[in-house]
Amino acid sequence: MRRRITLLVAATTSVVLLAFLLPAAALVSRVAEARALDAARQQVQTLLPVVALAPGADGVRTAVDAGLAAGRQVAVVWPDGTVVGDPGAVLPSAVPTTATTVDVAGGTVVAQPVARDGGTAVVTVRVPDEVARSGVLRTWLVLGGLGLVLFTLALLVADRLARTLTRPVSELAATADRLGHGELTARVEPAGPADIRAVGTAVNRLAGRIGELLAAERENAADLAHRLRTPLTALRLDVDALPTGSARDRLVDDVDELSRTVDAVIADARRPVREGLQAESDAAAVVADRVGFWAVLAEDEGRALDVDLVPGPLPVRVPAADLGAVVDALLGNVFAHTPAGTPFAVAVRSRPGGGAVVTVADRGPGTAATAAVRRGVSGRGSTGLGLDIARRAAEASGGSATVHGDDGTTVVLELGPPT
Repeated sequence: MRRRITLLVAATTSVVLLAFLLPAAALVSRVAEARALDAARQQVQTLLPVVALAPGADGVRTAVDAGLAAGRQVAVVWPDGTVVGDPGAVLPSAVPTTATTVDVAGGTVVAQPVARDGGTAVVTVRVPDEVARSGVLRTWLVLGGLGLVLFTLALLVADRLARTLTRPVSELAATADRLGHGELTARVEPAGPADIRAVGTAVNRLAGRIGELLAAERENAADLAHRLRTPLTALRLDVDALPTGSARDRLVDDVDELSRTVDAVIADARRPVREGLQAESDAAAVVADRVGFWAVLAEDEGRALDVDLVPGPLPVRVPAADLGAVVDALLGNVFAHTPAGTPFAVAVRSRPGGGAVVTVADRGPGTAATAAVRRGVSGRGSTGLGLDIARRAAEASGGSATVHGDDGTTVVLELGPPT
């Protein structure tokens, strides 16, 4: 927009300057020529009395020499053909009968006949073209310089004006982009014309409303999870009152799983809004940290752990907290749904085009189908939320999640690079 405004002003200014400078340049040329011819006619009028009263050709020589000394091409053709002065100023044609101006090669001749006894004398003054154009080039250069200065000033004013118009729009676009990247605290300072200020105010109002709706949604989710605690506690007490046996143990495990799920819902609802597309973390460092945490439990249960982490940072578009929660969910599934002693492996490698590929594989009973990445679906008795969390995190980063259950279970997360 700023560039278009500047180009529009440049085009308009160019048209105006051309409409002014071209006629001015032509007028300067005509005025210079008219001034030179007027000076020649004045010289002719000065010589007319002298030629009319002089007894002979020698009587006008002094006046002609004075004109020649002044730098003019002056000549007097006597009735008998005698030329007094510059022969180059003599007309090549016949003697004129009236005052005339004749264009000749390289200039213009102003001629005036003078009646005398015995014939007619002719007074001529030649004006060379360079004399007629004297000062024209300098004046054109001055006009051109003036036009260039005016054009530059017009561009500077246009750029300043365009900047005052486009800066609020640019700030508005930047704020909208920050909001789109999840920075819900971003606000625009309304400025510029009234319409743009109105848009800025509306964007601020919209951002505030989005924040309120998200906060209300999270509060509702947290309140719902809290309300589940009371029946969950009653359920736990009822299960604890059951006689010891396999059914009771199975119910205890189910209640524990339900309790962990409720706790995860509350924790997720209480967390601040995700950073969106501006989020960034080091996949290698985060996975290494979480694997180190779970390695202790793996050693206690006699599980062989194979870790393959590429050296160096692998930046991905996932917050470190979210990526840690994903790794915890995947490794927690391994411990929860495979027998003790089952080996598992964790690998992190770079992804073509940027990002990282995180793989968690175990040698357990396997998963029924790759549909386990859908929310609430699992082939091994769990709620399926852990895999869904992993899938959502991967897709939010611009990647994907897949599960293979042919020989054990292999979860592959492709995480996109930060923007």
